[in-house]
Amino acid sequence: MPRQSPSLDRATPELIARTALSIVDRDGPQALSFRSVADRLNISHATVQRRCTDIAGLLDLCTDHLAAEIPEVAPETDWAEATEIRFRALYELLVAHPGLVALRGARPWLGPQLLARLTEPAVAANLARGMAPAEAMATYRRMYLLTLGCASFVDHRAPRDHAARTRAALAALDPEAFPALTGHVREILPVLTDHEVFHSALRQLVAAAGPAAAR
Repeated sequence: MPRQSPSLDRATPELIARTALSIVDRDGPQALSFRSVADRLNISHATVQRRCTDIAGLLDLCTDHLAAEIPEVAPETDWAEATEIRFRALYELLVAHPGLVALRGARPWLGPQLLARLTEPAVAANLARGMAPAEAMATYRRMYLLTLGCASFVDHRAPRDHAARTRAALAALDPEAFPALTGHVREILPVLTDHEVFHSALRQLVAAAGPAAAR
């Protein structure tokens, strides 16, 4: 059997994922490539490609590396509390890495760590609460999409820039045609980057969720 190269031994999936994330976070999503990761690690880009196959595989490595940070919730934890813990943790991970979220786009997040830390325990908890399988998955899906959507459309690491762009866009509107938007700019702008929009919506979904028979 041919001996594995030392560079491949050194370039573990975890190291590649951490390096790729640091590139995206510091230089933006456009800076990510096999070559940029390889240069940072002082190895050949072919070595990175052997670990990931393609860019989609590299993104999968990154997202699954992050998903390992989602906390494991004790089985005896109250359902509502456990649900909030899981989705708040996912939200915080996504908000911290907007470049990765932008790169993944509509690609599903189906790595083994995400399935083990979020999807499986969340759906299992829904079933244990008395939901039918389809309802358990639909409940999970609503909260997942809320979380992904709230994290995707604002770079929360630069809220002032986002607010400034929005203010400029609103200022260009005709007040007669858009009185609701132009007449309340001061009140509208803070809401656009407020994390409480996500937290309150999640609490509402949690409060409304439950077995159909019980409702």
